[in-house]
Amino acid sequence: MFNIKWIGIIKDEDIQKYQKGKLDSKAEKMKMPKSSKEQMIKALPFLIPVIIVMFLAMFIKTYIAKDIVIKGWAIFIGLFIGFVLLFVHEFLHAIVYPKKVTKYIGIVKPFTAVALASYPLSKKRFILMCLLPYILGIISFICFIISPSNNLILNAILWGMAFLGMASPYPDAYNVYQVIKQVPKGKKVQFYEDDTYYI
Repeated sequence: MFNIKWIGIIKDEDIQKYQKGKLDSKAEKMKMPKSSKEQMIKALPFLIPVIIVMFLAMFIKTYIAKDIVIKGWAIFIGLFIGFVLLFVHEFLHAIVYPKKVTKYIGIVKPFTAVALASYPLSKKRFILMCLLPYILGIISFICFIISPSNNLILNAILWGMAFLGMASPYPDAYNVYQVIKQVPKGKKVQFYEDDTYYI
């Protein structure tokens, strides 16, 4: 239905094999980090607001309840669930592409879940593709905010899920920032091999 294929565990250098669609000869290469490691470092400023919001929410909930609202050990359950949901995160990236496009989901060593596709998307659709996985963290965050303060285990699980759900897409937020900054209005954006282009 979605034309999504599981590719298992691959090496970082194998990514380009799965991002090799038809690239327009007039495509312009964007100025992006040369490696995923470099991108994750440059994207760190997009992680900081998430950390602030998450700890601020916990502080406010604790302040209002005038008591502890989480069981510390249960946060790890939430983080584990959030870790498992990274595959849903990648699925959410993939479903934004048209059905006819083959999308590949796998794991890059040592462990990074990835969704790989090479097809030109409109600027707005590309931004949606990048940001859609935030919904996993936002839903968990809202549930944490409205859950009863005395349900310490549930609060901890939801907080852990929300933290990972909103922290893990930070490199995608960096991509969006670069697209907004570099891509002219009316152009399309495409991943191709290890690079990003606009057409």
